[in-house]
Amino acid sequence: MKKNYLYILVIFSIFISCKSRQTTVIKKDPVISDSMAKMITIDTVKFDNIEDQLTLSGEVGYDDNKVVKVFPNASGQVVSVNVSLGDRVSQGQALAVIRSADVAGNYSDLKSANSDASIAQKEYKNAEQLYQNGISSEKEFIQAKLQYEKAMTAVNKVHMQIAINGGGRTSASGSYVIASPRNGFIVEKNINTGSFIRNDNGQNLFTISDMQDVWVWASVFETDIQKVKHGYTADITTLSYPDRVFHGRVDQVNSALDPLSKAMKVKIVLPNTDMLLKPQMFTKITINNKTDEKALVIPSSAIVFDGGKNYVLVYKNNYDVKAQEVQILKQVGDKNYIQSGLKEGDLIISKNQILIYNALNDE
Repeated sequence: MKKNYLYILVIFSIFISCKSRQTTVIKKDPVISDSMAKMITIDTVKFDNIEDQLTLSGEVGYDDNKVVKVFPNASGQVVSVNVSLGDRVSQGQALAVIRSADVAGNYSDLKSANSDASIAQKEYKNAEQLYQNGISSEKEFIQAKLQYEKAMTAVNKVHMQIAINGGGRTSASGSYVIASPRNGFIVEKNINTGSFIRNDNGQNLFTISDMQDVWVWASVFETDIQKVKHGYTADITTLSYPDRVFHGRVDQVNSALDPLSKAMKVKIVLPNTDMLLKPQMFTKITINNKTDEKALVIPSSAIVFDGGKNYVLVYKNNYDVKAQEVQILKQVGDKNYIQSGLKEGDLIISKNQILIYNALNDE
């Protein structure tokens, strides 16, 4: 009986001892609290092709495939110009007024042709009546008819000339109106009030573009030609909008170098939906492409620079976060390619990680 009592006493003592040890365990606080977890972003380390970038300078131009060039209808002197470079215009809007001796001559010819046609018509009606009454011959009747038709042909010819010179937008004084053939913007203007337009001058007066799409022309030097190909994406910034990035694509790569600059011209096409890009604007262009070489890639925002070294915070769970030194192979835009320190599939913190990094160093 006494032996059993001692056995029970030993078991009870062990139980009390274990319970005492359990109640004295201190639970470790999480590195990332619930509130902090809502403030961070976790990214996965990936293995991807290394991107390459080429920075160029360029200039905005209008899309040559979507423009209308306006030429003068006749020679003369410019009376007035109603628009300026960059103005938005509507189809049919008066762009300029020109006084032309050619147009005045057309109206003079029309007056003379109408007079001749009126006389020929009377002679034709008179010959028709005489022929029907048997007084004149059929030959005389046919000749009168032909003269009338000839006179009407001359009238129609002058009407066609007036229509070509502006139709209803001309006057007998010789003035005619240059009207816009479409909606758009004046991107080129080669006319001023008082200037003369000659018959042998083949230059257009205005160029009108809708500016919905624009071209950016850039020069690529010979050493960088292999870095630019058709279809590569491009990011464009301007002095006017330094915080705004416009996205386009390489549409054309010239096959010949400019003989003076020894550079190759590249055309980048991009939408201009907000109408912010204007012809002649200077631009900074970043051409993006992927190489055949691969490496681990993480967001540039995940890097913490401290003491001349680069670190990232490797995340396993809210209790297990550690700072890991990494060697950067290359930085391209918002991506960093890693040479060592990480492996594919690792989770890293890429937002507000500096707060956690400082907390780890303060422990």
